[in-house]
Amino acid sequence: MASIAVIDSGVANLESVMGALRRLKADAFITSKADEILKASHVILPGVGAAAAAMARLHDKKLVDLLRNLTRPVMGICLGMQILFDRSGENGCVECLGIIPGNVQRLPSSDSMPVPHMGWNNLNIRQVGHPLIKNVAADSFVYFVHSFAALASPHSVATTDYGVDFSSIVAHKNFYGCQFHPERSSTVGAQILQNFLDI
Repeated sequence: MASIAVIDSGVANLESVMGALRRLKADAFITSKADEILKASHVILPGVGAAAAAMARLHDKKLVDLLRNLTRPVMGICLGMQILFDRSGENGCVECLGIIPGNVQRLPSSDSMPVPHMGWNNLNIRQVGHPLIKNVAADSFVYFVHSFAALASPHSVATTDYGVDFSSIVAHKNFYGCQFHPERSSTVGAQILQNFLDI
């Protein structure tokens, strides 16, 4: 049975993620300890807020190299997905984990598409048949709250249009990411979390 380490990055709504995992009857626990993370079969890195604060916390906890070298399935959620990339354009430039090639940038703002991007938007599936989107219908809606995003790339399992085409689900080797909040995305989000646990 899967055991899921939910990393306490200091910048995450951990109870929301834990609640979603409990609804799936998953064996999940919150930790920032390396030895506990290494015992888990799956790792989730949630995050909200600023990339610099998240990276500082991971450095303080000496988790940066550990995360980079994990070989089990790892999922980043929202900011947790963004810091899987090389760097973020937030506050000039923040060096991130460098696991997924590419950069994160601020979404363009307009009167019709204000930033932050908040609310429900749909998934444009790019990698049909990917295990993370098993039983997820095309154009399914999920819940977003973010100002920064990684643009569409070969690592995009799904994209979303909000002024630009950005990556809403990514995958690279054993690392996965959701720019949206699966824990707040009703049955679609629950299915994606379950798919991750099944990997």
